Amino acid sequence: MKEFQLKYGCNPNQKPSRIYMNDGSELPVTVLNGRPGYINFLDAFNGWQLVRELKEATGLPAATSFKHVSPAGAAVGLPLTDVERKIYWVDDMGELSPLASAYARARGADRMSSFGDFISLSDVCDVSTAKIVKREVSDGIIAPGYEPEALEILKAKKKGNYNIIQIDADYRPNPIEHKEVFGITFEQGRNELKIDNELLSNVVTENKEIPDSAKIDLIISLITLKYTQSNSVCYAKGGQAIGIGAGQQSRIHCTRLAGQKADNWFLRQCPKVLELQFVDKIGRADRDNAIDLYIGDDYMDVLADGAWEKIFKVKPEVFTKEEKRAWLDNMQDVALGSDAFFPFGDNIERAHKSGVKYVAQPGGSIRDDNVIETCNKYNMAMCFTGIRLFHH
Repeated sequence: MKEFQLKYGCNPNQKPSRIYMNDGSELPVTVLNGRPGYINFLDAFNGWQLVRELKEATGLPAATSFKHVSPAGAAVGLPLTDVERKIYWVDDMGELSPLASAYARARGADRMSSFGDFISLSDVCDVSTAKIVKREVSDGIIAPGYEPEALEILKAKKKGNYNIIQIDADYRPNPIEHKEVFGITFEQGRNELKIDNELLSNVVTENKEIPDSAKIDLIISLITLKYTQSNSVCYAKGGQAIGIGAGQQSRIHCTRLAGQKADNWFLRQCPKVLELQFVDKIGRADRDNAIDLYIGDDYMDVLADGAWEKIFKVKPEVFTKEEKRAWLDNMQDVALGSDAFFPFGDNIERAHKSGVKYVAQPGGSIRDDNVIETCNKYNMAMCFTGIRLFHH
């Protein structure tokens, strides 16, 4: 397949639309089912690069959940705790493969943002992973291969129209890439930067201790940022991104947005949330939306008389601001990555509220001393990578 005709571009009025290789060679992908669109392919190719690099850096199967050319979640295949199985809605699925665990984490980090995602997997899609995908609202998937039974499960989604792409795992693009904007061609060298433990060696704070588990989380955050629309900040813990703030003009807004998502991830683990009693046959999206409202400031949208009866069997008590803060104070050892330097210590102050203990950022601000001082105040360990990770 040397080219693939798309239904339209980013929007229905943008025609014609296709993908092809400039040198006339075969595309490195095969569409096994469905008809992926322009944005689907953008998500697929960015997501594939992300999971391939996560697998290379950690040696673990990796998955990511993309929406509008930024990841909503990314993770490696570490086992899930009982609580994680509950908040990711896979506690009824028995034993999961490492790849399935990776996708459960990636999808579960920010379920609101992952609704209708495009999935990327580092390894051949197995039946365990396909069964999770089957029950979620998703636009498509890309992987280096599919087990026969897994492929049949996926083909049955969306009345047989689910987008399934297979990519050649050995494909390597030209080291020079091009992009056209307003009829003008941009050219640059591909960002082939390898992200590994060596980037974490320049620890500039009084606390120099970064355990191996935190290094994995920092690497996950940095690789995730490499394929997230800038400005961007990523919180990570336990082998997965737990909060991604993408495409903000101000870095503190990235840190706040990602921090709020990380907080929501942790609040969902509170017994008060785990014990919510939903009405029978409530839709998965309706349940996720109700939880998001319940733990947020607009909780009365689901607790008001006439509203809660449609969602819950028993009216829940208000999850007070004081209770939420007390629970969040238990969140510890979170890792934080930033795609460019922190210009002020306020980013660290906000990160501290979400349990951040380890930080990786390029450094190079004229206020680096202030940022380091703020980290020292909270006994955080921060490394300067010296590398910026802007992505557009």
